[in-house]
Amino acid sequence: MAVQTGLGEPRGPWFVSPELDPDGRGRWDVPGSDQGPGRRGWRGRMLTALAVVALSTVSGAAAGSWVAGRDAPGPAAASAAPVPAELVTAAEKTVPGVVSVMVGSGSGASASGSGFAIDHEQHIVTNDHILAKGGAGPVTVETSDGRRFTAEVVGREPGSDLAVLKVPASAGLSPLPLAKPNTTRVGEPVLAVGSPLGLSGTVTAGIVSALNRQVRIGNGRHTAVQTDASINPGNSGGPLVNARGEVVGVNTAIATIDGTGSIGIGFAIPIDQVQQTADTIIGRGG
Repeated sequence: MAVQTGLGEPRGPWFVSPELDPDGRGRWDVPGSDQGPGRRGWRGRMLTALAVVALSTVSGAAAGSWVAGRDAPGPAAASAAPVPAELVTAAEKTVPGVVSVMVGSGSGASASGSGFAIDHEQHIVTNDHILAKGGAGPVTVETSDGRRFTAEVVGREPGSDLAVLKVPASAGLSPLPLAKPNTTRVGEPVLAVGSPLGLSGTVTAGIVSALNRQVRIGNGRHTAVQTDASINPGNSGGPLVNARGEVVGVNTAIATIDGTGSIGIGFAIPIDQVQQTADTIIGRGG
């Protein structure tokens, strides 16, 4: 059952709470199936929530994060590790191909998230739940240099929580390269790029924490790439890229404890699933 919590409307995600088994493993199914009240006390205090992470965000929201293309950051903490040069290069290559996605209008339901170009025909991949939360209203995308375009919804696939948009050729988005199937490895560095809380061009770094993680995405259970790169509301639909700048997944969900926000456990739809679904949608819709 979805519970509204976290950052609150209009920026907060909806959380679906799984139970934890005694060994600490999360069960990503509907809680409370066959357990009596006496056995649920300690588990109720340890609920971990699987959250769809990009619902509505407020224009002009402020948050402490590193934003690509902004002025140089202040003095780094003494314990901060140096950023690998290849990640800096990957960020520079990725940001121009990432957009902010805004759905709906001020008078009705609205939502926002992220997306990225996948070809020179200006097709953009994003999460379907952004469109759903926006009430299927008009879609606008904003590029990394601040230009805005009305986007056509080419097609949606709620079961996999993916959708494809298309903007005019004048947008000139640079398509992001996609990683080859089965080349992603646990432990490799990755970047999550998107618009958390409306902060476009935000880049956060982490590693691939696990592969083939079973989570609930869209209308069913799917395998996902797990990462500790910071993912927050507004990141949904944005790319998770490796150090070569190749997209390894679409950032879609996070796990939280008692709805307190990101705890370094995020989930991305694997790029092979994304490519297959996007090709099908584009084939149907042009």
